[in-house]
Amino acid sequence: MLRIITQRAEALIELRRICDRTHDDQVVHKEATVREVLQAVKRQGDRAVLHYTEEYDHLTLKAEELRVTGTELEAAYHQVSKDLLEAIRLACRQVEAFHRQRVPKSWVNFGEHEVVLGKRYTPVDRAGLYIPGGRAAYPSTVIMNAIPAKVAKVPHIVITTPPSPDKTVNAAVLVAAQEAGVQEIYRVGGAQAIAALAYGTETIPKVDVITGPGNIYVTLAKKLVYGTVGIDSLAGPSEVLIIADGQANPAHVAVDMLAQAEHDPMAAAILLTTDSNLAAQVVVEVKQRLLNHERKLLTEKAIAHYGLVVVVDSLDIAAELSNEFAPEHLELEVADPWSLLEKIRHAGAIFLGNSTPEAVGDYLAGPNHTLPTSGSARYASALSVETFMKHSSLIQYSPTALGQVAKAIDTLATAEGLPSHADSVKLRVQDYLDEGK
Repeated sequence: MLRIITQRAEALIELRRICDRTHDDQVVHKEATVREVLQAVKRQGDRAVLHYTEEYDHLTLKAEELRVTGTELEAAYHQVSKDLLEAIRLACRQVEAFHRQRVPKSWVNFGEHEVVLGKRYTPVDRAGLYIPGGRAAYPSTVIMNAIPAKVAKVPHIVITTPPSPDKTVNAAVLVAAQEAGVQEIYRVGGAQAIAALAYGTETIPKVDVITGPGNIYVTLAKKLVYGTVGIDSLAGPSEVLIIADGQANPAHVAVDMLAQAEHDPMAAAILLTTDSNLAAQVVVEVKQRLLNHERKLLTEKAIAHYGLVVVVDSLDIAAELSNEFAPEHLELEVADPWSLLEKIRHAGAIFLGNSTPEAVGDYLAGPNHTLPTSGSARYASALSVETFMKHSSLIQYSPTALGQVAKAIDTLATAEGLPSHADSVKLRVQDYLDEGK
């Protein structure tokens, strides 16, 4: 069950083990399988997509069944409750309001001697959003991926998502997609879905960027198609790290840990606390709440393998350990979270105070819940509008400005053994001089 550790050295070993939980020998075998799927879809298109959907998902589809129909989209609204529809719409508004503040602005600077420099931001032409299915339906993930793409003004957005055993796509997912502005949805999951988006098939269009989390096969597929297309990140199993002092409520801490563990058997839930009594109470709370948990088997497995409680001497040490782990979600359940925040360097999303459970970020606070995992918060950030945009540099020199830098360019080009680089400047400068005579 949930372990309590008091030694810093042991805690570091355990944190590194948990952080590296997806880097095992089985991944090598799975990567070979994924490569086979990618190559088959690249060569055979729809035929391979349908083959692997039947082999891995045990669903027999026809090519014309891949795309969700307009009738299904319309019917989905009749299958969700009024409360759920209102919650989806609220989440869309909140997420859109946040991401509209993140749109990068093109700029131009007019310098001396008619030198013009700038940066121009434009959206990609096509974005493919992967929405996981299987164990649960995730309308929130639709919103978190689709809204930034729409705010970025991507003209063509498509969704792929695994269907249920009866071939249907979850109604809440379909409604969320439409509310977020996406109508083109394909019922296909796994590595074959990523391959279809990366290479294109007779039915599913090729895209420029693929975003969205998935299982290990989806993640490996995204890794392998990167370069052919852009991706958001290589999302691993979900994780939360909670830093708590003696004033934290043990029941709140326990349920927040379980909220991550219930995602996946490989999800991680970690508590760093300065209070040994709180640590013991949290362990008891977790055990009790697991007894009648609706997703007991997978949640219990996650807690047993990747659950951890560490008692530390100070919040400073807790912050250091957290920075080593670089968690996807970091909760600061302490009396003065803003003071502790100054010591945090690496985290995907940070939740401050006892009234801010990670669930508010999952659903409708506004910031994205597609976040860096497995230590990648050391160098990566959340999915955002920028994920669906790229920038081009703008450069314009006048004849006068070019003449002023000609000697320096000639020197550098000569040092690198690139004479035509030097000539491309010298010839222009000489022509300008001749014209002026």
